Amino acid sequence: MEEILGRIHSVESFGSADGPGVRYIVFLKGCNMRCKYCHNPDTWAKTDDGQLMSASEVLKKALRYKNYWKSKGGITVSGGEALLQIDFVTELFRLAKEAGVNTCLDTSGNPFTREEPFFGKFNELMKYTDLYMLDIKHIDPEGHKKLTGQPNDNILDMAHYLSENGKAMWIRHVLVLGVTDDEDQLTRLKAFIDTLSTVERVEILPYHTLGVFKWKELGIPYQLEHVEPPTKEDVERAEKILGIKKN
Repeated sequence: MEEILGRIHSVESFGSADGPGVRYIVFLKGCNMRCKYCHNPDTWAKTDDGQLMSASEVLKKALRYKNYWKSKGGITVSGGEALLQIDFVTELFRLAKEAGVNTCLDTSGNPFTREEPFFGKFNELMKYTDLYMLDIKHIDPEGHKKLTGQPNDNILDMAHYLSENGKAMWIRHVLVLGVTDDEDQLTRLKAFIDTLSTVERVEILPYHTLGVFKWKELGIPYQLEHVEPPTKEDVERAEKILGIKKN
């Protein structure tokens, strides 16, 4: 059988913010969303101009760092949008589980649908995925379209489906002043999260401008040029609304 090749944008050997413990993070190419604050617009294209690697090749490289993972660490696949390469992710996670490795999927949920063939593939992927980090960009449908260019009904449906199937989740929300920090939408987001039974953690990710130079290099107009990163007080306010308790 011909091996499935993944379009790899880059890897990070010692990630500490994308799942529990120390992670080997694989960033895949391709994304349908066009988030106005995206710090990796260079991952949007679905072309093969990055590295093409098989799941076994990726796992072999990742396992070089296994001693650093201890009991909590493992492999995280991110993007771009990893679910656009669901066959590759499933094969990588299947092999990882055979090797006793913790698996985490960092996703926006945008490709999710209950239609075939995707839905059957997603159910197969669930067998090998220990944790889903789901980035909910905006709880309001119109606000989501304005921010990302895509609807969010299927994303929220995915969250419900993961909950119904007992799959562990971390919910993430990027805080952008004047865009995603409205008290009403944060309250609505909290109410939605409260309907899910498997959320282990909720995180606020403060908007930053570290990727703006990539937009300029790609010749894409950056629409949040005058938006400042949130202050510590802004973040704490949002965390309070979402009921996030710091240790």
